[in-house]
Amino acid sequence: MALSEPTIDDVTVAVSDIHVRYNVPSGEAAARLPRGERLIRRATGRPPSVTVRAVAGVSLVAYAGESIGIVGLNGSGKSTLLRIIAGLEKPMRGEVHARSTPVLLGVNAALLPELSGAQNVHLGCLAMGLTPEEAQEQFDGIVELADIGPSIHLPMKTYSSGMAARLRFAIALAVRPDILLIDEALATGDASFKERSMERMKEMRQGAGTVFLVSHAAQTVEEECTRAIWLHRGRLVTDGPADEVARAYRWYAWNLAKGEKEKAAGLLEDAFVTGVETEVAFIPALGDAAPARHAAGPRPRGGGVPLGLRSDDRAPIESFDDIFKGL
Repeated sequence: MALSEPTIDDVTVAVSDIHVRYNVPSGEAAARLPRGERLIRRATGRPPSVTVRAVAGVSLVAYAGESIGIVGLNGSGKSTLLRIIAGLEKPMRGEVHARSTPVLLGVNAALLPELSGAQNVHLGCLAMGLTPEEAQEQFDGIVELADIGPSIHLPMKTYSSGMAARLRFAIALAVRPDILLIDEALATGDASFKERSMERMKEMRQGAGTVFLVSHAAQTVEEECTRAIWLHRGRLVTDGPADEVARAYRWYAWNLAKGEKEKAAGLLEDAFVTGVETEVAFIPALGDAAPARHAAGPRPRGGGVPLGLRSDDRAPIESFDDIFKGL
C-alpha cells in the first residue's frame, strides 16, 4: 500500500541506532567459578552476571496519525524500547527525539494505592498536565471508559491488576497525549473495554496523534494498528504494514510453539531478508533544532543525528532543520 509523502511536520518520534544492554545475575556463570570465588562474590553482593542485549541498533521514524504495533517473543526488547522512547531509561548508544513528551501508560500517572480510584483520576490528570477544572471535565468520561463500577470509590490497593490498568489507560486517553505508549494494557479488559479503547485511540490518531502498542496478540496488532515492527533479541526484524508484519510473526510464533524450531528459524531468517530494511540517514542541524531528550554516545561527524527512515513508498525527507522547533 502506497503511503503519502511525509513532511517535516508529520514526524513525531525519531529513534536513532538505540543500543541497550543489561548485566543480570546468572547461575550458569556462577557454576563456572571456583567455589571460593563464588562465596566471596555472594558475601560481597556481587553475584556473577552475564550481559544481555536488550535492544541492538534499532532505528525508526514515527509519523502523526500512525498506530504502531510492536510484536516479538518475551525478552525481545519490546518494553525496553518503549521505556527508552518515554525517557525512563538511557540507552548505551543512540538518541531519541520526540515532538512532545511521550506518555507511557501506567507510569506517567502518579497514582497512589491508599487513595480511591476517583481521587486518583484527579491526581493522574493533574500529574499529566491538566488543570483542576480540566480534570473535573474529563472525570465522567474516564470513569465510563474504565468501567470498574462502584469500585471507583474504593482504594486502589483493593483493585485487581486488570482494574488498575484499565483506570490508568482511561486516564491516559482522557488527557489525549500526542504520543501514547501502551504496553499490553488492552489484554486486561473484556471485549467491550477493548472496543471502547480502540475507538478512543482511533479518535486520537485522527487528531494527528501517534500510538505505540506492545502486544503478544498479533491479531490485535493486525486489526488495530496501521504499521508494525517485529523485534527479536533486541534487533529489528521487519517494519511495515501491520497486517503483513503481524501475519508473518504469528506464523513464526505458531511454528515455534508447535516445536517446529527448524521451520520457525527459517521463517525468522526469511523475515530478516525480505522485511522492510531500515535506511539510516544523517540529518544535519537536527541536533541544534531539537536536542535529544535522552541520548548516549558521540554524535556523528558533522553534528548530524542518524535517523531511521523506512524504505517503503515514502519519499526521503531531505531536511529536518525545523522538525522539532518549539520543544
